[in-house]
Amino acid sequence: MKRFQFLFCSLLLSATLLLQACAGSNYTNGKTWQYKPAPAKQAQAEPANLDTSLPPENGRGELETESEAAILSQAKENLPPVKVAILLPLSGQHETLGQAMLNAAQMALFEVGHNAFELMPRDTKGNASGAAEAARNAVQNGAQLVLGPLFSNSVRAAKPITRGAGVNMVAFSTDWTLADNSTFMMGFLPFDQVSRVVDFAVSQGIRNVGVFSPATDYGDTIIGAYNNISYQAGLNTVATKRFAPNTSRLSSDMRAFSDYDARKDTDAPPPMDAIFMPVGGEMARTVASVASQYNMRPDQVRRLGTGLWDDENLASEPALQGAWFAAPSPSLRKGFERRYFEIYAISPPRLTSLAYDATALAAILARNGLKTTGRPSFDSVSIENPNGFAGIDGIFRFREGGLVERGLAVLEFRNGTMRVIDEAPRSFQATRM
Repeated sequence: MKRFQFLFCSLLLSATLLLQACAGSNYTNGKTWQYKPAPAKQAQAEPANLDTSLPPENGRGELETESEAAILSQAKENLPPVKVAILLPLSGQHETLGQAMLNAAQMALFEVGHNAFELMPRDTKGNASGAAEAARNAVQNGAQLVLGPLFSNSVRAAKPITRGAGVNMVAFSTDWTLADNSTFMMGFLPFDQVSRVVDFAVSQGIRNVGVFSPATDYGDTIIGAYNNISYQAGLNTVATKRFAPNTSRLSSDMRAFSDYDARKDTDAPPPMDAIFMPVGGEMARTVASVASQYNMRPDQVRRLGTGLWDDENLASEPALQGAWFAAPSPSLRKGFERRYFEIYAISPPRLTSLAYDATALAAILARNGLKTTGRPSFDSVSIENPNGFAGIDGIFRFREGGLVERGLAVLEFRNGTMRVIDEAPRSFQATRM
């Protein structure tokens, strides 16, 4: 049985050496990667499983027999060639992130791909003109599906080229305005985050909510989504305040929002059960702290947020204790992060899971299509499978029109940690489209 360990480790080492040899190149438009992966055992349940963890051990440090059989069986697959391009900023200001995402994509190729699945990295250089050039080269060289780009201006530049060639794109951007029936947005969009945390808050007895949102495009979009969702959920929005970030008016805006002057000399409780604050990073700390200054402490007024709070650095902020937000369950990423670290000796940036899941999605769609129809299932109908897919960040599916929908957990900041208080769903049967 140790020969199978040797087979797996040899393949892993070969892949690692290949990645190290390519690190530092400019990823010229002629480079592709194609090798026989050793995929782990895959679940056959719906939604389609993309997170193929390494085979289990039998207690003696050896792979289980059924996993060995699966490795050899899939390594011997003889399927027709498939070409998938991945467009990333592999040079320039965002080179480090682009390389990390490419590392994750190659992990997926190694773990899920088949013997004729060809991954074609193309460098967008982190700008629109580079993205257009990368997309043009990809379709000219036979790409049947394009993954990426990452930034909205790059997606905007690449989109007419892929659409004109009849090639679908699964982009990593969060610019939902660019989505359509040939351009699918896989980035972490705020709509599901708002819906999930609002529904959970209502289930926990929250009824009166105030919205304190930045006067930005993101803030305006979040308010629009919140207004629609909160109305359906039966929440009472007692106050809405848009504030200008990074100005001296933040304190006075919060003072008016909290109705502090009318309450300060009385025992009147805060006018709301919760404050919805779609801000992240240091701004989240600041807003929460200012709210506490105006007699809206976290033990009186629950803080509600979006996936911008998916940041362990915020968990120790006293003014955010007990805060709730919706995000992918961190437990689902642990195996991926461990495998990534074992290969590359560095922890993966947060966005790398997008590249892994997109590449795994492409491999699954290719294999399923080739086995049933003789061609990869990269058409819009297959990508929009209503059962969805299960990836590193949980279940996801694409709605008609190209926007991703994700099954999210609800997390809470408590005593310096982020903990899941309501698990992510395992299927889309009970989720809202």
